[in-house]
Amino acid sequence: MITLTENATSKVGELLAGENEEGLALRVAVKPGGCSGYSYEMFFDTDRSDDDVEVTFGDVSVIVDTASADLLVGATLDYKDGLDQTGFSIDNPSAQRTCGCGKSFS
Repeated sequence: MITLTENATSKVGELLAGENEEGLALRVAVKPGGCSGYSYEMFFDTDRSDDDVEVTFGDVSVIVDTASADLLVGATLDYKDGLDQTGFSIDNPSAQRTCGCGKSFS
């Protein structure tokens, strides 16, 4: 299952608070596609399935479907805000290769 760094937890919490919707969580999924085979998908969601995996980091709930959870074992979601890099990134040790844009893996 994916973990969130302190920076990512803080930023996601800030974004969730701005949505002002009860029960909202960050959903992280892995979908077929992208130039390397799989791509990451992240969005806010209130829907939960019985087989979803849900983990809490501080005030932030993260939901992952079981198929995606298997592909995200050991992965870390980070957030950076600097001159050379701004935004979220996923470091996934299970990925055997990634594409140049960093948005897909296999």
